[in-house]
Amino acid sequence: MNQTLQRLKDIEKNGYQLDFGNVFNDAFENYKKIALYAGLVLIIFGILFTAIIAGFVIAAVGSSLISGGLNPEKLKVENFTESQMLIFNISAIVISCIMSPFQASFLKMALYGERDNEFRISDLFSYYKLPYLTKIVGSTLTISVIGLVQATLFSNIHFELLGGIITYFISFITILTVPLIIFGELDTFNAIKYSILIIFKQPIVILGLIIIAFIGSFVGIMGCCIGIFFTLPFIYSMNYVIYSSIVGIDFQEEIQ
Repeated sequence: MNQTLQRLKDIEKNGYQLDFGNVFNDAFENYKKIALYAGLVLIIFGILFTAIIAGFVIAAVGSSLISGGLNPEKLKVENFTESQMLIFNISAIVISCIMSPFQASFLKMALYGERDNEFRISDLFSYYKLPYLTKIVGSTLTISVIGLVQATLFSNIHFELLGGIITYFISFITILTVPLIIFGELDTFNAIKYSILIIFKQPIVILGLIIIAFIGSFVGIMGCCIGIFFTLPFIYSMNYVIYSSIVGIDFQEEIQ
């Protein structure tokens, strides 16, 4: 049994303490170390990924969107046909899976920032390697499909709001899945399982921290919108600090 599993077994049995103020302060200090670098990365690669995503959107909506002069009405999800909606949802899941290892690298950036280690451009793609790739993509696919299925079911019975709430709830309780994979070396199933277990031990405190992180990250919108690229990394810093405060990270194993 690896050290992370031993810690998680102890957490499962005895719980853990999490101080809201300390976690917030640590997350903010971590954010200050990575904000500029992470912001520049998000801008550069955001442009590239936006072009790719645009291709998926056009494929989901159909060529009629282009011939129709990009009518905004056709961009509304409620106006999609069933086939367009299916393609749109599948495209969204595919994009999420492709992006997930890249997003995971920002957690590694937060770790390197805390330890004052150099983070190289190549590190942005370090989780596209096995065994991380299959685990991260597998967890993203599993969570996304579960969220899509329940949202679709509730939509069919005209309870879209409830489906949306459950989707956010699923995202919340699985927020530590990726850190458990990349730092704890857990497989997909155990990462999801223990993420849920950890969250349910201290749901109010963690929810409060996540809400603060999202509010803080969107403050950048006031800076001519481009500022959000430099405030968005606060979410990754918060996610990292929550995980490291609860589970801990073996420094020697993770810094390679």
